Amino acid sequence: MNVLFFIIAFISEVVGTIAGFGSSTIALPISLLFLDFKTAIVLVAFLHIFGNIGRVSFFRFGFDKNILLKFGMISVLFSLVGALLVNYIPQAGLKGGLGVFLIIYSAISWSGTFKLKASSATALVGGTLSGFLAGLIGTGGALRAMFLSAFQLPKEKFIATAAIIALAVDAIRIPVYISGGYLDSNLYWLVPIIFVTAIAGSFVGKKIVDKIPQNFFRKVVLSAIFMVGVKFVIDWLL
Repeated sequence: MNVLFFIIAFISEVVGTIAGFGSSTIALPISLLFLDFKTAIVLVAFLHIFGNIGRVSFFRFGFDKNILLKFGMISVLFSLVGALLVNYIPQAGLKGGLGVFLIIYSAISWSGTFKLKASSATALVGGTLSGFLAGLIGTGGALRAMFLSAFQLPKEKFIATAAIIALAVDAIRIPVYISGGYLDSNLYWLVPIIFVTAIAGSFVGKKIVDKIPQNFFRKVVLSAIFMVGVKFVIDWLL
C-alpha cells in the first residue's frame, strides 16, 4: 500500500503542477481503493499542501495579489465550513452535480462560445464554492481553476495564484481533520515522505510547464477540468 500511494502521489503532483490543480483529484479516488475515506482525505490533504508549497516556491514571482485577496480570503473561510460538515453532508450527489457542471463549462469554453466574466463577483463566488468543496470532499481544485481561468492569467501567475489559495485552504482544513481524529497516530511517519514526494513532483511539473506555450496551457487546463468532470459523474453513477 505505501509504495503504491507514493507512486500515485508523485504522478498526481506532476500533473497537478502542469494543470495548476488536480493532484488531490487524482490521488484521492485511487487512495480510496485501499484506504478509508477519512485517512485518505488527510494524507492527500498533506500531499496537496506540500505540493502547493513547492509550487509557491517555484512560481513565487507570479501570483496576482488582487485576485489572491478577493478569491483567497472567502475560499479559506468556506473551506473551514466544508471541513466541519464532512460528517453531516452526503458527498456523492455533490460530486455528481459538480461533474456535470464542469463538463458543460469546459466544453463550451473550449468552443469559445462562453467565458466567465473577469470580475469581483466571479472571484467571490469561485472562492466560496471551491473552498467549501475543498473542505467537504477534498477536491475543490477543478472548480477553483474554472473560475480563475476567467481572468486569463499567464500560466505562471495562474499556477502561483491557485497554489497560494489552495495552500491557505489546506492550512485551515487539515487541523480540523486532525483534531477530528481522521488520521491514526501510527500513520504520522508517512507525512515526511509525503513532503519529499510532493516537492519532487512539483519540481518535475514546473520543468514541464516552462516548455508549454501559453495557448496550449489554457487547453491543458480546460481538458483537465473536463476529465475531472467526467470522473465525478462516473463516481456518482457507480
